[in-house]
Amino acid sequence: MHKDSRNSSKRSALFLTFILLFQLLLGSCVNSRKTVYFNDQQDATLKSNNIPIRNVVRPNDILSIAVTSLNPTATEVFNKPNNAYVSSSSVNGANLQSPGYLVNDDGNIQFPVLGEIKVSGLTTNELRIKITNELQTKKLLIDPIVIIRQLNFKVSVLGEVSRPTVVNVPSEKISLLEALGLAGDITIYGKKDNVMIIREEDGVKKIKRIDLNSSEIFNSEYYYLKSNDIVYVEANKAKIAGSTRSSQLLPIILSALSFGAIIIDRIVK
Repeated sequence: MHKDSRNSSKRSALFLTFILLFQLLLGSCVNSRKTVYFNDQQDATLKSNNIPIRNVVRPNDILSIAVTSLNPTATEVFNKPNNAYVSSSSVNGANLQSPGYLVNDDGNIQFPVLGEIKVSGLTTNELRIKITNELQTKKLLIDPIVIIRQLNFKVSVLGEVSRPTVVNVPSEKISLLEALGLAGDITIYGKKDNVMIIREEDGVKKIKRIDLNSSEIFNSEYYYLKSNDIVYVEANKAKIAGSTRSSQLLPIILSALSFGAIIIDRIVK
């Protein structure tokens, strides 16, 4: 009889332990609807985003400008390595150097023969046309081909993503979803319905909140990111409450369970 009573007490203690663990798990549950992208989107054919993407050159940008023509000798002067060099860090920590024209605080660059050129506020395509026309108008080259790329086009992805990172964009075009994918996607604890995009234009910082639970992002002007945009994913309440609750309650719960185990052990002896 005494043995049955002891086994019954141990079963009761084990049952109470499971109840406590189950309650802790319930407290950390996340609303599954808020963890899914575009949960309101059914099968459909969506029109392309017709909002024009206008990435303009700004002070402190680094531009790569290459000129070619039918006369390589005449062209050579426009491709002299007299440009400013920009240093950047690769993934493995090595320093890389890329030649490029640094746009000064006044929005200008110093270009061979043509001298100072105002580039700020122009897209790379508009600048390409401007330099091409200058070379032809001044009869410096015949049928010149000008290729311009922005070397420091990058976006930063921070917060509740698997790999917070700075994404370099050689193509000068990247969507919000691509940037998040390159950062390893939003974690289960990230708020997909309140993703923050910080964008600076003309000296003014703009903050936009994006709901990735909704398919409206496909028609948003923020679907495509611009150079130097910052994407920040906030942690949801489950993560914040869970980490706070765990740090406060875990030592108490463990102490209580240990104390309970000692009491039960002494009672059943």
